[in-house]
Amino acid sequence: MLIPRRRFLSTLSLAPFAGLAARASASFDPDFGSATDAARAIRTGTISSRELTEHVFGRIRKYNTRINAFVTLAEEQAIARARAADDALAQGKLWGPMHGVPVVMKDDKDTAGIRSTCGSKMYANRVPKENAPAVQRILDAGAILVGKTNLPEWASDFQSYNELAGTTNNPWNLERTPGGSTGGGAAALAAGMGFFELGSDIGGSIRTPSHFCGVFGHKSTLDVVPNDFINPPNANPAPELLSVNGPLARSAQDLLLGMEVAGGPAGVHRIAYSWKLPPARGSRLRDYRIGYVLDDPFCPVTPQVRQVLEKTIDALSKAGARLEQGWPAGIKLAEWYGGYVTMLLAAVMPTDASTHRAWGAAVGLQREARRFWAGYFRDHDAFLMPVDFVTAFPHDHSPNLQERKIATSAGPREYLDMLKWIFHATFSGNPATVCPAGRTTEGLPCGIQILGPYLEDATPIDIAGRIAELTGGFVAPPGYG
Repeated sequence: MLIPRRRFLSTLSLAPFAGLAARASASFDPDFGSATDAARAIRTGTISSRELTEHVFGRIRKYNTRINAFVTLAEEQAIARARAADDALAQGKLWGPMHGVPVVMKDDKDTAGIRSTCGSKMYANRVPKENAPAVQRILDAGAILVGKTNLPEWASDFQSYNELAGTTNNPWNLERTPGGSTGGGAAALAAGMGFFELGSDIGGSIRTPSHFCGVFGHKSTLDVVPNDFINPPNANPAPELLSVNGPLARSAQDLLLGMEVAGGPAGVHRIAYSWKLPPARGSRLRDYRIGYVLDDPFCPVTPQVRQVLEKTIDALSKAGARLEQGWPAGIKLAEWYGGYVTMLLAAVMPTDASTHRAWGAAVGLQREARRFWAGYFRDHDAFLMPVDFVTAFPHDHSPNLQERKIATSAGPREYLDMLKWIFHATFSGNPATVCPAGRTTEGLPCGIQILGPYLEDATPIDIAGRIAELTGGFVAPPGYG
């Protein structure tokens, strides 16, 4: 794909972050720089795509033995494509806004010529002939695919482990999980082993790993990014009402870039539909009216999580954001959560799918929740809440998820309680961005979740970027410099 220079430069200077980009350092960090900065460094000759790609593989050889973030690496193909990117640039040809940037891809997506397993031995030797539509768009934008990142089998857990590739560890504490199901991608980004990841989210699978690993993640609006992925046996259409693809990165600006690149209709829908990402509603924190809840008896957070989030709210208040504490009037936490769980179980356990009556009732509740949040966002711009009640916890691969417990200072908690803060965005279809908010006294990352208006993904992403200016944003874990 050949994109004119003017359009390329326009994409790199996305309006909501023009000021942020201008304030960035002119030097480029090949370990932990942003994808946007990497693209600029390659375009201006600061570093070649081949040099940067080889540098990433050097870091993988050095650090991946302790993290185990990948299912499959594609070094030979990546280096060849990086050379081609450099040759194209020498001829004045820009492939797109991610020209020459090394990226990683969650292994629930088809990648042509590269093993695609979804963490299952059943697909251990599966090599697709075509890329999934969203993958193809990332590559058409010029990215270099380094490898496929680890996940739980069929992307169905809050941890990332399987019999095919083993267990992925959290770079901040190897005894703890990076989260799931996009845990390998979040861990790889945190450790500087790639510049961008395309993940997926139906039960917090982008947001929880971002929170656990201290990176940015965006659960996109339902149906904005093509959602083709590897389906397990007996797959059914239930995920189409919940599941999305979305970006993870080390900066909010990269999330916006990922949405610009990957968003839009695919397949037959392109016959009638076109799409553009609406601009963020504001250009500074004072422009935004933001509601928030940091804790609730429905799913109490640990004291360490609450402490980090309270500091974030305090910083927002001092920066001039218009804040309103408390749930919007009329919200139905337990009822809508029950509808979400019904739909989620039908999606991930199709042989145990609910009856038609139960399914119909759940879909009715979903529409009710969607109308509720649409009404709220008529005079509000975002709603802040925790990502999870806990930070990264020790590995626990006991066979029955429903019997697992998570130890906290207040006693053991139900494993599936991790769905209770993420369900709002999934059930309603609204976008939600995770921004690193700080670290606990144990030194573990903690993020904040920003729920945004339907189809207006740039708004929560922009707010994430502005929160990051107050909290420090991404910070590399110790020992990976």
